[in-house]
Amino acid sequence: MLNCVIVGLGGFIGTVLRYLIGVIPVKETTTFPIKTFIINIVGAFVIGLIAAFTAKNSDINPRLILFLKVGLCGGFTTFSTFALETSDLISNGNVITAFMYVILSVIIGILMVFTAGLIIK
Repeated sequence: MLNCVIVGLGGFIGTVLRYLIGVIPVKETTTFPIKTFIINIVGAFVIGLIAAFTAKNSDINPRLILFLKVGLCGGFTTFSTFALETSDLISNGNVITAFMYVILSVIIGILMVFTAGLIIK
């Protein structure tokens, strides 16, 4: 139960940070979703830093790792977890699986958004 609270607190912080970045007034000159792109790229970088740091420092409290990776980064963006999992697959020699994971996640994810929109219409 304590792990759920730890993840929830991290998620709260990550979600609020995402919201605050989302409300920054930016004059967008294109339709490219720059704020979401920045959130996803920053989240991927941060979870990469956390993963690399914790891999080198085994004495770090597992609950702190849970707070940061699952809570904070997960609340900030699930893209960071997606990027980490893909990186892990590649690092472990599962390049084809990683490729399929990326392609299927992106294509099916987009199709699900369209499908949901059609159902709601």
